[in-house]
Amino acid sequence: MHFKGILSAAFLALSASAAYAEDPLKIGMITTLSGPAGYLGQDIRDGFQLAIDANKGQLGGKTVELVVEDDSLKPGNAKQIADKMLSEQGIKLFTGMVFANVAFAALPDILDGDAIYVSANTASATFAGKECHPNYFVSSWQDDSQGESAGALAQSLGYKKAFLIAPNYQAGKETMGAFKRFYKGEVVGETYTGLDQTDFAAEMAQIRAAKPDVVYEFEPGGLGIAFMRQYQQAGLLKDIPMVVHPASLDQVIVQAVGDAATGVKVTSHWNDDFDNPVNKAFVEAWRAKFGDRPITYYAAQGYDAALLIGTGLEKSGVDDLPAFRNALLTSEIPSVRGSFKFGPNQHPVQDWYSLKAEKGADGKMVLKTDGKVLTAHSDSYAADCKMPAAN
Repeated sequence: MHFKGILSAAFLALSASAAYAEDPLKIGMITTLSGPAGYLGQDIRDGFQLAIDANKGQLGGKTVELVVEDDSLKPGNAKQIADKMLSEQGIKLFTGMVFANVAFAALPDILDGDAIYVSANTASATFAGKECHPNYFVSSWQDDSQGESAGALAQSLGYKKAFLIAPNYQAGKETMGAFKRFYKGEVVGETYTGLDQTDFAAEMAQIRAAKPDVVYEFEPGGLGIAFMRQYQQAGLLKDIPMVVHPASLDQVIVQAVGDAATGVKVTSHWNDDFDNPVNKAFVEAWRAKFGDRPITYYAAQGYDAALLIGTGLEKSGVDDLPAFRNALLTSEIPSVRGSFKFGPNQHPVQDWYSLKAEKGADGKMVLKTDGKVLTAHSDSYAADCKMPAAN
């Protein structure tokens, strides 16, 4: 080979090597983007991508690419997407699933495939206790914490009789038990609804007949909008107050239902008025990109999940799972919530707050933080998790 040819071959080899080195790390996001609950996944996706954009296409100093697929709230779809991402695209880092029933279908394959899953929303009790896994991290909450915080708030407000309502799926059942774990009054009624239900007339009649002091309602996304409107239209809001957690009254729902939400008490681990540097940067970036679009906790959790992944990538790659895990468990994690740490089952230990739905200065409904409900709250399953210690 001539000298010129040797140089050309060497240049091509170097170029190929450089291109390979610069190939972005793919992060698989399986989430719900369509149907009444579609905005939940859209907000998780957009919050996550916002964190990537804020770091010029990188997380933890590594160039990343977010690969997004819509599960359409169908467990079978999620499983197929996960299998395709694992086998055809070689993805080893996942996030995004909104609903527990969807996660149940896809998570076993992801974890059995030696991949890492960082939950930006749902976190069932199943994976928090005896079936916890070293490759499973939760940046949002353990699902029960939502119901527990609402139960604690209802208890602190002195309500003696409560009526409980939730969708008939895993997270709905868990939240009922979680509420009762912290609420010590009498439960005068509880009922389950369909995941695609839009008419709650029968449930309104049940509530009226039970005559509770308070209603605890868990209806996420579009279900929450329909329920809240019908609750006001039935004349119940003026007589029976509601205590909910943010899945039932987030910033989208509160603006959609308007006056129907006035005075409703909400518990949450995050709000857009939190005064810490990470949250201020997130809120400013969101408003700069999306204008008046409401900032939900789903968006905040997507942003936080990206920051969490960045913490791991800064000290290792996903091919070194022990090092990645060690980085997440031993590093200070930036969060829109402020103080944040992991419990022994790799779920958050965090504060929970009381928010109140009211009109802002511009006349629009907002959620305003007005107190703390639980401090450094862990979940009820961590003691059953036998996880290897971080190095």
